Amino acid sequence: MRACEKCKKSSKGGSTRKLLRGHYNPTTYSKKKANLQWTGLLVAGKRSYVCTQCLRTLSKTK
Repeated sequence: MRACEKCKKSSKGGSTRKLLRGHYNPTTYSKKKANLQWTGLLVAGKRSYVCTQCLRTLSKTK
């Protein structure tokens, strides 16, 4: 599974509540994925996956 090299953020899964005529029917399952991008800012000379939030902070400090 892909994950951010800095903060270890990866995908999350869960279901949303769907009401159908007053009865609880948990039928929708969705998977939210982190916005991962290739970058070479974390380790020089090596590309790695970093989420966009970490990418913004890395570009500020470097």
